[in-house]
Amino acid sequence: QLIIIPIAFHKPGVTEKAAELEAKLKSVCRVKTDLSDNSPGWKFAEYEMKGVPLRLEIGPRDIENNCCVLVRRDNGEKITVSLDEIEQKIPELLKAVHDGLLEKGKKRREAMTFDAHNMEEMCDIGENHPGFARAMWCGDVECEEKVKEQADRQMYRHKKNARPSADV
Repeated sequence: QLIIIPIAFHKPGVTEKAAELEAKLKSVCRVKTDLSDNSPGWKFAEYEMKGVPLRLEIGPRDIENNCCVLVRRDNGEKITVSLDEIEQKIPELLKAVHDGLLEKGKKRREAMTFDAHNMEEMCDIGENHPGFARAMWCGDVECEEKVKEQADRQMYRHKKNARPSADV
């Protein structure tokens, strides 16, 4: 849930402060400190691709100012937080990231869902709209079989028309 990335960790006190923060935050969330030799930018990209929701950056200046920078993965927002408030702030931000991603996913799902009122509309949606078709169903097994058959035919047609690229 949280990755601690020490900035300029070769300078005195940075690695120790990162370890101290990791120990302090273990009771609040799952936390790990990256002490690898990779550059901070590489680490940022690495943990963003892994899906870690929050990143904590701490360097010599932050330690002097008794603060750190928290970065949200969902929107990239950077928040400077006092080290005295860090244990309260992280759960709030994790909930905000969760709620933001959930809302974004719901909006995308709704935007990608199309209503079909008959078989023709459902076939049109399948052909022309990526996403989901919400279809009305009368409850009859024959209708269900007809829809399955139509869907199978449509899938076969798409597979048949798909040709591997010459670049592969």
